[in-house]
This record gives sequence, C-alpha cells and structure tokens, in this order.
Amino acid sequence: MEFLLANHPLDCPICDQGGECDLQDQSMMFGSDRSRFTESKRAVEDKNIGPLIKTIMTRCIHCTRCVRFASEIAGVEDLGTTGRGNTMEIGTYVEKMFMSELSGNVIDICPVGALTSKPYSFTSRPWETRKTESIDVLDAVGSNIVVSTRGGEVMRILPRLNEDINEEWISDKTRFAYDGLKRQRLTQTMVKDTSGQLVATSWEEALTRVAGVLQASKGSDIAAIVGGMVDAESLIALKDLLNRLDSENLCTEETFPMSGAGTDLRSNYLLNTCISGIEEADLLLLVGTNPRYEAPLLNARIRKSWLHNELQVALVGHEVDLSYSYNHLGDSTQVLEEIAAGTHPFNEILSKAKRPVVMVGSATLQREDGAAIHAAVSAIAHKACITSGIQNSWKVLNVLHRVASQVAALDLGYKPGVEAIRKNPPKVLFLLGADDGCITRKQLPKDCFIIYQGHHGDVGAPMADVILPGAAYTEKCATYVNTEGRAQQTHVAVTAPGMAREDWKIIRAISELAGITLPYDTLDEVRERLAQVAPNLVRYNDVEEANYFKQANELTKGVNQAVLSEPLIPPQLTVKDFYMTDSISRASQTMAKCVKAVTEGAQAVEEPNIC
Repeated sequence: MEFLLANHPLDCPICDQGGECDLQDQSMMFGSDRSRFTESKRAVEDKNIGPLIKTIMTRCIHCTRCVRFASEIAGVEDLGTTGRGNTMEIGTYVEKMFMSELSGNVIDICPVGALTSKPYSFTSRPWETRKTESIDVLDAVGSNIVVSTRGGEVMRILPRLNEDINEEWISDKTRFAYDGLKRQRLTQTMVKDTSGQLVATSWEEALTRVAGVLQASKGSDIAAIVGGMVDAESLIALKDLLNRLDSENLCTEETFPMSGAGTDLRSNYLLNTCISGIEEADLLLLVGTNPRYEAPLLNARIRKSWLHNELQVALVGHEVDLSYSYNHLGDSTQVLEEIAAGTHPFNEILSKAKRPVVMVGSATLQREDGAAIHAAVSAIAHKACITSGIQNSWKVLNVLHRVASQVAALDLGYKPGVEAIRKNPPKVLFLLGADDGCITRKQLPKDCFIIYQGHHGDVGAPMADVILPGAAYTEKCATYVNTEGRAQQTHVAVTAPGMAREDWKIIRAISELAGITLPYDTLDEVRERLAQVAPNLVRYNDVEEANYFKQANELTKGVNQAVLSEPLIPPQLTVKDFYMTDSISRASQTMAKCVKAVTEGAQAVEEPNIC
C-alpha cells in the first residue's frame, strides 16, 4: 500500500472516482494513517485522448488495465507505456484521440481516478444518485445498463453484467449519448394553426382533433409508420387501434424482403445463433455488414472468439477495419451467387466447418435486390448446415438488425418498409417515433393529415399537423426485443419532461375519444394482449428459438429476382458514421463533439478547463 501511494496525489476530495475507487477501498482496509515518505511526489502531464475520457495521469498507478483492454478487447493499439521506472507513463505516445467504439469502458476498469468520464466530471457523486436497471435501445443488441439519476435527470449510464449479451462492456454511444435525452425534446402537444405554424395546445384539444380525423376517414386511407426505438406495448396498441379502424397499413421504417417466406417465419429475420453462440462457432461469413459499428458488442464477441478459439472470419462486402483479420472475398454480389452455387474456392473451407455461421446485415436486405440476396444467403446457410453434420442442434442463418424495435414489430405482424405507403399515399398518416426520413411531405398528398408521436423534434416532427409528446426509453417501463429475439424490459428511471406521456397510454386515450376503446387500462393488461399475439414478447430474458429453416429455404427458391451488380456497402463504414444514428444521439452534444474530434482531431474540441 505504501508503495502504491508513494506517488499518488491526495486528490480524493476533488476526484471523480471518489466513492467507487478501488484504491480508496484498499487504503481503508489495509492502509496506514500516516506516510513514511519524505521525497516529493512525481507529476505527470495529462493527455488529451478525445472528448469522452478525462485523463489525470498523475493519479495513474501503472496497472496497465487500460492498455490491455485497448489491445485485447477493443483491438486498438492506441494506448501503451513509455519510459522506465519512475518516469514510466501511459499514453498514446503521439497526442491523438483514443479511436475506439468501446473506449468508455476504460473508465470502468481504471481502479483509480486517472481515467474518468469527461461529460460526467464534477456533476455528481455515486452515493447521491439513484440507480435503475434498464436496457439500451440505441442499437439492436439490447445491452444491459444501469441508469444513474439525480433529481429527475440522467447523470450517467453504466454497464450491467449479462454474460449472454454484453458481458460487462457497453458501446460509447450507449454510455455517452444520454445528454441527448434533455435536448430537442418534445414537451408539449402542438397543433398546426391556419397559418401553418405549430402552436402549443392542451392534451384534450390535440387528442380530440386526432380522434375526429381518424373517425372521419376510411380504413384504407389511414396508415402508420413506426420508428426504430418504439417499444412492443406501443406497437400492439397502435396495431389494435388501426385494425379497429379497418386499416392494415402498418409499416416499419426498416425494410425487409417479403418474397419467399418473408417475415412469416421468425428464423428468417433473427440472429439465430445468439450472441453468446458466436463463441462456439469455428467459421463466420459476414455478408454486407460492418458489425464493429452496427453492433459493437457483438463485434467484441467475434474478436474474443477470433483471439481465443481460432474463429475464421470471411467477409463479402466493402473492406472495413473490424479490429481482427479476416478473409476478404470481395464486395460483389457475384461472389455470393458463386458460393451459393458451390463454385467459389471458399466453399472448400465452408464444407470443412463444424459450426459455421452466416451473418447478413439488415442494410444489405434493404437494397432493391434484397430478396435475391436473402435467397442466396439462405441457400449458403442451408448447405453449410448439411455439410457440418449437426443439423438440429446448430443454427447457421443470422440477420443482424440495427434498430431496437424491428424484431418486435415483425413478431407482431407489421409490414417492413414504406413501399406500400409510397404506392398508395394515405389521407391520414400516423408517425410513431419515425425519424429516419424514409417518407417526406412531398411524397404525400397535399391534404394528408400527419400525426407525429415521439420524444424528439428530429425529422418526423417538423412535417406533422399534430405533435403528441412521448416518453424516451429511460422514462417508461417497456418491452424491447433484441436482434436474437430476446425480450427484455426497461424500467422508469426519470419522469418524462413537460406534458410527455407513455406512448401506449396516448394511443389508448385516442381510441377512447374515437369511440373504439381498446380493452386495456394498465400495463399488465397490455402485456396480456401482447402474450395473445406473440407470447415470446413477455417471456423476459428468454430466447424463443426459431425453426423451419428447411421450409424457409424451400420457399426462397421461388424468388425470381436477379441480384444487382452494385457492390455490398454497409451504411456505417468508419467510426465517424457510428456516433449519430438516431434521434437521441443526433441531439447529443457529446456525440457531436466525437464526430468533430474524429474528423478534425481531438484538439479541435474546446473543453471547459476546470481543475
């Protein structure tokens, strides 16, 4: 203890690690109440490694946990040690940003206050905050998190251990985008007046207006689009409302090929191997995806398997840095067809694999030739399943989604994609958290009445005639299903700002005013309704296995669509594309700083200089 504290400053009163510091705990248990050292302590210059991690390197005790995390788990050789003995320092050698999508985890593993969170610095102490266990919805992995709150404000987000999903890590977007929850928020109901301006109004007036419009319209003239962060309760409430109005036009923003078995068989759109199942695989074929930025924790799992279990990885698609080596087969769709036909050299490796995994990115299936790509991938997976010899116990076909609501929406019978709405524009359009800009005002008739319900004034709200403010994921108890089909629930950490309410409650209120009251008043009753439609959605933390791969593959043979010659390019190629992908992270100042630091360098971001 005395040697550890020989050069350690007495910063505890002003240190962000205070209250959850390993060194404090050790000193309390085993330390002395006085020091025998008379020499002066060494001081080390702080490093600027980006807008997320604050460094006070004088406090560093040279345990090298951050160096090992960066090189082994994140796969980024940015941190290292320079100098020897008393002059040893940890840093990046040349001043640069710590470029990793998992960089925030070094804050958790640093045992002292050398690496702390920059956005959280000097804001609160751990014993002042209330901790709520929840789920992250900014990607489709469904990482387990703890939301720390104080006085109705989210102070920080930390990871929660779940060996099946995120282990003990979370991505930087999950950890730092929380400041987007207090910016650009919709806090009042708004209605467009005669001059075309949105004016604040009461709930009664807004709901009566919406109910009146719905009552006056035919079922075929009403449609709904749901966004990427909508919970299962709101999805079922909206579906029941539109069904009672005699409308079946319920779409998701993310498209998915409907020819063949389409979304009728769950095995077609799930990550069937499961996230933890990647560790058992011996060969992974990635098709048109960049898991490093689409699902960082899945990528960390792949890297772990590559490092320890000698997992072989092959990629068909744009060449990207995945933090591990892989066999790049090309970015042409022709390669896929050759592998499916069995004429590609890669087929030899594939036929020898005992536990193969084929993973296709959801963005690839959103191309015009998505059905043909899905058919080719399904054929490759089916052949690999037969040659591996473990047909029943191992699942090969996997789809990696990018948004949190997609699996639940498909489970509940939503149509993927807005093509039907583009072909047959409705007179009333209900946007539930739809902020992807997949449909614009110009594509709709002039007299189309648009209702926007959501929590951020992002892309959808400005074109609406009525705005109904909803609750974000930290403000409601809600069900989300991740890309592997695992249902999990968030819990209320803070109350929704202003007049915002939970989404399903708003839809339930509209139904009552429209004279078609939905048969549930409480959250438990909504979940009973969920269980009637899709029982797997209320079996929390349980993965309902999908089967019928053989039948799905048979049905894909009927797909008569040719693949296009355009290369397979995923939407997120570099770390710059990772930070701002949804309405919450687009509203976050911290994420904007990250984008600026990545493009212009860490020095470009001006930080308030405290202490």
